[in-house]
Amino acid sequence: MRGFLASSIGVATAAALALPLALPTTALAETAPVTPAGSTQSLPLVPLGPAADRSPGVPGMSTSPRLPQTQGLAARDVKTFSLVGVVWDDVTTELNGRVQVRTRSAATATWSDWQDVETHNGEHAADPDAAERGSRRVRGSTAPLWVGASDGVEVRVQAETGTREITGKLPSGLRIELVDPGATGPEQTDGKNGSPSLGDGDGDDKPELTLLPGMTMPMTESSSANVPMAPLGASEISALDKADSTADAVLADSALAAAPYIGPRPRIVTRKGWGADESLRESGFVYTRTVKAAFVHHTASGNNYACRDAPAVLRSLYRYHVVSSGWRDIGYNFAVDKCGTVYEGRAGGVAKPVLGAHTMGFNTDSMGVAVIGSFTNTSPPRASVDAVARLTAWKLGLFGRDPRAKTTLKSGGGNRYPKGSNVSMNVISGHRDGFATECPGRLLYGQLPPTRTTSARLQGRP
Repeated sequence: MRGFLASSIGVATAAALALPLALPTTALAETAPVTPAGSTQSLPLVPLGPAADRSPGVPGMSTSPRLPQTQGLAARDVKTFSLVGVVWDDVTTELNGRVQVRTRSAATATWSDWQDVETHNGEHAADPDAAERGSRRVRGSTAPLWVGASDGVEVRVQAETGTREITGKLPSGLRIELVDPGATGPEQTDGKNGSPSLGDGDGDDKPELTLLPGMTMPMTESSSANVPMAPLGASEISALDKADSTADAVLADSALAAAPYIGPRPRIVTRKGWGADESLRESGFVYTRTVKAAFVHHTASGNNYACRDAPAVLRSLYRYHVVSSGWRDIGYNFAVDKCGTVYEGRAGGVAKPVLGAHTMGFNTDSMGVAVIGSFTNTSPPRASVDAVARLTAWKLGLFGRDPRAKTTLKSGGGNRYPKGSNVSMNVISGHRDGFATECPGRLLYGQLPPTRTTSARLQGRP
């Protein structure tokens, strides 16, 4: 594996429905162990009767007594949560249908309108033959939806009908996941002392590390992957100008000296900075060979968050990816919020080629950048687009990539390119370039051509 930075400075539609006076309790809930970083309530969905007998006027729901298969939960009290999603047993089964939720604000006790949840999310995942798919129980899942602090929920899922492939049936084992990100990041201690060696890694040198006060072994492992760009336990990696970014990279890899087109390093909030509970993910890191391309995504989790909420949104996404969906870690390598702040995603080191689970079929030799929000009908904030350009100018520059160029990636399998086929891609591509999907949303995808130009300019390319 190539060397990395050797030195650095700094560290809806329907109106509210009639509600029952007494809401059911959560007797069927299976709650994951509570940690300082949050918790997950997992509630099994149950069959629902004809829409005409329940709540007429629900958008998109037929009132015919001969309904396709429909499951859900009646309005009920639950423990406080901020993000929702639906999961099911078989990750290879698609949910062809419509998922809608409405939630009750914990602050105002007001119920929201019905909101649609993006059902096609399987393309944000590890490649079909990746070891990650067999390391724990992986489930099918919708995209997550950020709803803010809520203490009541109602959900219904209705299958589609009408084609040979779409039979009107729903996947088995449907559950709604209610994720509480926790009020703050975890303050974890495990009482260990001394200088334990790191666990499983990628085969590189594993120096003996001393645990800092308040840091567990998994926290130390994650933080150490960013040394020396930031000291152990740092909450952020400071920005560098182009000259210092280039000098550090060339010192670490002399091959870059011939054409040091490396953009200025942006400020990056580390996993510790956004409060990742490192005990959730699998230990160790998995790397790919290099970074030949950057895939841009949107999280499809909605735009109803403030910039100050972004760390909580990330903790929720992380928990949903790992606890609910069964992934080894959060799928994206980086995230960007609406104010342009860049966040470290999957653990392993921001300057290293960490293998993600973001673009099924093309996770090898690539990186995934997710802009937090939904951008099919909403334009992405300028600050977010600019941050993607800055991040790619730096990270792609470390691997000698021109953001305006094409590259060739080998498909690991997916719905657009057969496994093993060599595919020409833009070095900065959208998720939909590698998989038949709406991601990263029509309006964010339209910003990629100028992003490539800006990224190359930041690298100093002619």
